[in-house]
Order: sequence, then C-alpha cells, then structure tokens
Amino acid sequence: MTDAPVVTRIAPSPTGYMHIGTARTALFNWLYARGRGGKFLLRIEDTDRARSTPEATEAIYRGMKWLGLDWDGDAVSQFERADRHAEVANQMLSEGTAYKCFSTQEEIAAFREAAKAEGKSTLFRSPWRDADPSTHPDLPYVIRVKAPLDGATVIRDRVQGDVTVKNDQLDDMILLRSDGSPTYMLAVVVDDHDMGVTHAIRGDDHLNNAARQMLVYDAMGWDVPVWAHIPLIHGPDGKKLSKRHGALGVEEYQAMGFPAAAMRNYLARLGWSHGDDEFFTDAQAKEWFDLDGIGKSAARFDMKKLEHLSGQHIAVADDDALVPEIQAYLAAAKEPALDDAKEQALRDAMFCLKDRAKTFPQLLEKAYFVLADRPLEIDEKSAKALDDVSRGILAQLTPQLQNASWNRDALEEVVTHVAEANDTKLGKVAQPLRAALAGRSVSPSVFDMMLVLGRDETLARLGDVTA
Repeated sequence: MTDAPVVTRIAPSPTGYMHIGTARTALFNWLYARGRGGKFLLRIEDTDRARSTPEATEAIYRGMKWLGLDWDGDAVSQFERADRHAEVANQMLSEGTAYKCFSTQEEIAAFREAAKAEGKSTLFRSPWRDADPSTHPDLPYVIRVKAPLDGATVIRDRVQGDVTVKNDQLDDMILLRSDGSPTYMLAVVVDDHDMGVTHAIRGDDHLNNAARQMLVYDAMGWDVPVWAHIPLIHGPDGKKLSKRHGALGVEEYQAMGFPAAAMRNYLARLGWSHGDDEFFTDAQAKEWFDLDGIGKSAARFDMKKLEHLSGQHIAVADDDALVPEIQAYLAAAKEPALDDAKEQALRDAMFCLKDRAKTFPQLLEKAYFVLADRPLEIDEKSAKALDDVSRGILAQLTPQLQNASWNRDALEEVVTHVAEANDTKLGKVAQPLRAALAGRSVSPSVFDMMLVLGRDETLARLGDVTA
C-alpha cells in the first residue's frame, strides 16, 4: 500500500466554524501529500442533514483557502454518495458478511438494561445474526456487519504503534439504517476506498473507529489505508481546547491579523517536530514532514509562540505579497478596505513597518502615519510631547528642512544640529517630531517617516502643530 502514490484527505463536517484542530489535521495531510508529489483531497461529510449547513460548508472552503491548503479536484459531498454506500452494504449482505436485523430500539434497550442488571456485557448481539432468511418478518430492518466473535484486530498505526482490540469487544455495527440511509462508519470507509486514500491521517479520537471500520475493509477485500492517529490539541492548562482558551475557529485567527504562513508554521509544530526547528518555510515543511515526527502526547496551544512566529513571518514576507493579505485581514475583521492610494502608501512604507510587528493590527498601528489624512488626530500621549517649548523647537526645524537634501544622513544632521542649538538631546527633538508626523507614540523612526512622507507632507504636518 505504501508503494502506491500518496493520497490523503481531510473530511470535515459542515456543522459550524472550521475548528483549529481540523485545520491542523488538514495541514498534516496536505504536507504529507504535497511533500511526496501525491494528492490531497477534500470531502465534506454532510450526512448529518439536521446539523449540516451551506454556511458551514462555505466556512470550510474559506478556512482552507485562507490557510493556503489547496486540494486536488472538486470537493466531494458524502451525502450525494448515499446510493454508493447502500450498494456496498447490500453487496456485503449478499455475500454473507452482513445481515438484516429486525430488533427494535425497545428490544435493544431492554437487552442492555437486563445485561447491566446482571453485570454482563451490554454489547448487543442480535438474535437475527444467523437467522434463516425464511424466518424474516415483513418489518423494517437495519443492515449490520458480521463482526468476528473471537480473536483480535490489530490497528497498525504510524503514530500510536500497534493497537490491539479484542474482537469480542466489537459490535455488529449498523451499516444501513432502517430508512435506507448509510451510517458514518460505512460511508467513511467506502468514500476513502473509492477516493483512493492511501493514508488516513486524523485525530486520535477516531482510533477506536479504525478497528470497526476495518471490518468493512476486510469484508470487501479492500486494502486498509496507513493509519496515523494524531493527538488532539489542548489548551495551555493541558485540558481539551475549548472556548475558554480563546478562539477556536480558523477564521477568527485571520480576523485577529495573523498571516497564513505563520499559522501554517505554528500548526505544523503542534504535535510534530523536526529537530529544534521552530521557524520554517512551506518548502521546508513539505520536505521535512513525516509521520515519524508526530508525537503521541497532546500538543498545547500557546498564543505567545504563535505571536512570536507571526512576527518572524511578517518580517521576512515579500512586501507586495503582504499588502493583499492585509486587505483580506481587513475584510475578515469587517474593517474598511484601503483605497488604491492608501494601498500604495502602505507598500512604500512597508520597509519600516514590518520590524517588531507581530500581527497586522500592530503593523497598521505603526502605519497610521502614512494612512491617516491631515490634520492628524493626535493621541493623548503624543499631545503631551507638543508643549510650547517643543513647538518652538519644531518651528526652528521647519525652515532648515525646507532646504535640506532629502536623504537619511542629511535629515539626521539637520535634526541633530537643531537639538544642539537648543542644548538638548536628539531624543528630546524626536519626541515632538514623532507626535507631529504620526500623532502616535508607536511609529517607525522619525527619519523613516520623513523619507516615506516626503518633504512637502513633512513640512505640512509640522505646520499643523506650529501654526
């Protein structure tokens, strides 16, 4: 099986937002397939018609696209394949590896209550398992698999190792309900087989399902995929990730202003490692990722580590690539988009914005000086730097800047000269100058801002505060 071209898949249920754990599983499957020239497929497991919604399906598509996890071919709807699932169940029925069960819910419940009272196993064994078809009543029935009654099933898992399940612990699970609809346990096996999935990389909450799903593989004579059940993600406190730990949906992280590259990098490190490497590119991740690097214990989500990686990715990102991603962030955060002029201004200033910005909101805060319109709205902290003495120094600076060469060395020389003339330090001039140019205490250096703004805009802003 492992010699075949690699085919992986992600199969989320469209019942809400795209969970961060689902995103991490999708990433692992994507990396494994892309790093081996294989295929990565997307299946929407929408058989739960009561809970599945078109909006949730769209949220999955948006989450996958934001993360940059491209899939091969069209997304597959599990619900639309119900006839194929039923076909397999009926084939198993005709071949004797499944049977019709006419037991009612009331009879099954009564059996379990009695078994519990007697201290026996509540695993239901249908009286119809070996019944002569001539005794079948004309009543509704389900189709159950014939599970082996003795021996053991071994799940050969690339992450968990060999996991042995005694067959007497496996029930004759239902394949087709009495209304003819397939169960998830049947549908997932048929879909994985038909889609050619070679490696099933999924959460370890599915580990117990593997033994039961192998009953269908064995009955149909199909190759079992390579199992890789990965640990779940926990919060910093070691408990299962939940709302109390913060954002759970992928789109929430986009709306918080994390670049997709940083999210891919961080999610890859949640439960998988390559030596001591923390920061890496997509190309490196595809080359390095392997199932052997996945740990058995649950990973802990750490927002500070994500922010640290995010800052590193912003710092090395291509300026032209950052601008459209920032526009997408603004849309996700329901903020106004930048017009063409502001977008160009942001691109021109990017060289002095990326340093030490961990998220897009932090970067845009630094970019206020180039995105805001005159007259600037000066915040309270900056306004304190613009006292009468400071305004007087800026008034002296203005005519000297009018004739200065507009490069960094010349601008530094002029500002230093004015500071010395007033028997003060450069920083004492830079503070009010920063307030005049940015209206904020958080900004790039005053010289970077002057270079970005140009002579006319710089002088106009100084005029606004010294008039």
